[in-house]
Amino acid sequence: MQIRILFVGDIVGKPGRNTFKSLIDDLKREYEPDVVIANAENAADGFGITKKIYDDLSKYADVLTMGNHVWDKEEIFSWIDDVDKIIRPVNLPVGSAGCGFKILTVKGMDVMVINAIGRVFMNPVDSPFSVLDELIDRYSNVSIKFIDFHAEATSEKQAIGWFLDGKVSAIVGTHTHVQTADERILPKGTAYISDAGMTGCHDGILGFKYEEALERFIKAIPKRLKVCKTNLKLDGVIIDIDDSGKALKIQRISKPFKADK
Repeated sequence: MQIRILFVGDIVGKPGRNTFKSLIDDLKREYEPDVVIANAENAADGFGITKKIYDDLSKYADVLTMGNHVWDKEEIFSWIDDVDKIIRPVNLPVGSAGCGFKILTVKGMDVMVINAIGRVFMNPVDSPFSVLDELIDRYSNVSIKFIDFHAEATSEKQAIGWFLDGKVSAIVGTHTHVQTADERILPKGTAYISDAGMTGCHDGILGFKYEEALERFIKAIPKRLKVCKTNLKLDGVIIDIDDSGKALKIQRISKPFKADK
């Protein structure tokens, strides 16, 4: 027996949400996933998530993962502990609101979905290496484990991949919003990709209009970034995993979406 996971890369703003919602039914028909996971830490205008957006997106996904923007909308503290489809980075300090993992039952098998965040070029957090190692050991009875590793440095992502090869079923990188072409199954059976990509506008810089980003780079002016709305695509990966927890296949996907004007 095996399961198929569809993971959707960082959903950025309303254009990303509309792209995700418009394409997800077609993707489900085409790939027939057993589990749908999407990164939603940029879903609210590029920064964080609101309860209204959570309620909307959770209709289409089994788990919504987060990242460094998890607390950008202060309202999240009032509801994150009361919902069951969102997970925040597991290696945030002890006592942080929310939970860093979720266990689903799929085809009679337990599937553990974990969200973790990197430390290189990021805000200080607990070591993802030690936290993940302890968590994986604690739940050794769960064969199928999927990690969304939200990190800036490709080196740190690859290090996590080699560190956990054979201990988890899949490690999918997020945060940098550019889909990488290094998908593979590591020697001990873990599916890996440095970044699944982004769902939203691909005509700007990481889902945002390039004009404001250029002001930041060229003139060091702290312009507020605004989500762009053209060249919409859904990036992600499809991963097949057997009941022992070994990955059988990983496939990148990038689906265009033409929104009605």
